[in-house]
Amino acid sequence: MSAHHFHFIGICGTAMGAVAAAMKQRGHVVSGSDAKVYPPMSDFLRDQGIQLCDGYAAENIPADADVVVIGNAISRGNPEAEAVLERKLLYQSLPEVMKEHFLRGKRNFVVSGTHGKTTTSAMLAWLLQSAGKEPGFMIGGLPRNLGRGASFADSEFNVLEGDEYDTAFFDKRSKFLHYLPECLIINNIEFDHADIYDSLAQIQLSFKRLLNVVPLNGMAFVNGDEANVLEVIEGSPAPVTTVGIGESNALRIENVRYEGENSAFMLGGVDYKIPMSGEFNVRNAAMAVAAASFAGLSEDQIRAGLVSFEGIARRQELRGVANGIRVIDDFAHHPTAISLAIDSLRQRYPGRLWILFEPRSNTTRRSVFQKELAEALAKADIAVVAALTDLDKIPEAERLDPAKLSADIAELGGEGHYIDGVDAIVEHVKACAMQGDVVAVLSNGGFGGIHDKLLAALV
Repeated sequence: MSAHHFHFIGICGTAMGAVAAAMKQRGHVVSGSDAKVYPPMSDFLRDQGIQLCDGYAAENIPADADVVVIGNAISRGNPEAEAVLERKLLYQSLPEVMKEHFLRGKRNFVVSGTHGKTTTSAMLAWLLQSAGKEPGFMIGGLPRNLGRGASFADSEFNVLEGDEYDTAFFDKRSKFLHYLPECLIINNIEFDHADIYDSLAQIQLSFKRLLNVVPLNGMAFVNGDEANVLEVIEGSPAPVTTVGIGESNALRIENVRYEGENSAFMLGGVDYKIPMSGEFNVRNAAMAVAAASFAGLSEDQIRAGLVSFEGIARRQELRGVANGIRVIDDFAHHPTAISLAIDSLRQRYPGRLWILFEPRSNTTRRSVFQKELAEALAKADIAVVAALTDLDKIPEAERLDPAKLSADIAELGGEGHYIDGVDAIVEHVKACAMQGDVVAVLSNGGFGGIHDKLLAALV
């Protein structure tokens, strides 16, 4: 294949950067731009010999660019996107580039679902890696074993976290429809992404379309304990294996035991152990085990990979202990994920549980989960709700009401507080937290550096 010049708009995203580097390693000329070019991604890309532009401008696009790769975060109005259209250049989405250059002809394992896909895909990638398979991978988090969120090697296998979010401003299909799955995992299906989906039925339709491209020599491992998933697999042309705890599952999770920070379970009559707590992590592990077995790994290889799995950054990560108070970082933001995180934290740690929740995703900043968020957060001993950010992006009538959310938590028997501002939240925790408490920060963003501020204040 002859060399081409690829220009990436939005190059500093984890997946964009990984694909850009892989294209450079294949001998192509690669350049790119982003709104914020900063380490570690900027250093990684420059080390690969990739020219970077800090900020977007029409003149950033080289005259000799053969293909312009437009990231999912780029919208109409972006000066480079507008220049691409005006100059009638060849442009593609990142999933399109992945499909044609890295996925076609390979054994692609796609992990999908509303919850658990980051942990499950990281676990599956590590099982293959620890067994010597050197898989390519794209994971929406930082797996500690793998050291990065994405890497594309010349491997037989790829493990991809399959997101149902749309592909690009010019392609509103779900990203995962481009990933050519041989093996598909569906962990669960709930309503999410309220900014692009109007109903659960629309989301289910995307999953039905994904099942439509799994070949007959492939396999879909799906959660057989969830009604929403069972509806999706009705009439599926792809082979399907249900996995779960209920008796109707073809592959049953049995004899679940929790041993401190570890969990053990049997799947298909075989015993496994993971260095993680909580039923949802057992379910994630069961899916990874099923897929790894389909890939050809032995029971011993799978066992060895599971016990050496180090988890994901920002998934119940202990950031530090100050004055006997643990500060935990967690990514949970959907009501179900929050509820499961609370269950797991209670199982893992004794003591009073604080949840500091930042409503930051496109869905949780909307009122669609006003009731469900209250029900989940009321399970904590104390729940603190932060103010909404980027209010201009959501119509006033559609916004979550954080003050009402804190009141609803109290009505449900919990203790709820609405506090505007990171420093004010830190002062409240400092004044009220006691030795032995666990303070869990739940956000899909940085939350203003609240973790370090808490640890400094609590000393």
